[in-house]
Amino acid sequence: MRIHIATDHAGLEFSRTLVDHLTNGGHEVVDHGPAEYDPLDDYPAFCINAAHAVARDQAAGVRALGVVFGGSGNGEQIAANKVRGIRAALVWSMDTAILARQHNDANVISIGARQHTVEEAIRYIDAFIAEPFSGDERHVRRIAQLAEYEQTGDIAGKGVDVVAPDAE
Repeated sequence: MRIHIATDHAGLEFSRTLVDHLTNGGHEVVDHGPAEYDPLDDYPAFCINAAHAVARDQAAGVRALGVVFGGSGNGEQIAANKVRGIRAALVWSMDTAILARQHNDANVISIGARQHTVEEAIRYIDAFIAEPFSGDERHVRRIAQLAEYEQTGDIAGKGVDVVAPDAE
């Protein structure tokens, strides 16, 4: 599987360890940066680039997932979720790693490098990669609703408060 990763300065050491771990596990790893430590770097472009690559690969039929890191993982998850077709989940336990795939068919996870040990993060990532989407009808339906909203700004028949673009 192709795994796209990105981080900021807080997760740089995690990402280097992760590249080795995933490569040794037979995955193709694409590192979207940063390449070197800069305590003032900005994570959004790195994470958005990784998310775009996941979305492009999946649209082309390539098996791909993404992993983004930061101090807490929150901003990195938010950045990845700005990309159409991405469902990024903040992971902080084995349950959240597994359920992100099983119930949400998440294609990117975000982990707080300052919140977990490298060993914990690797366990979460391995579980995320290994877990298949359940395909249960209720989960498929909900994911379709999210995609519909992403495309149209509405979920037909679900009572979404639609705001006219000029009213925002």
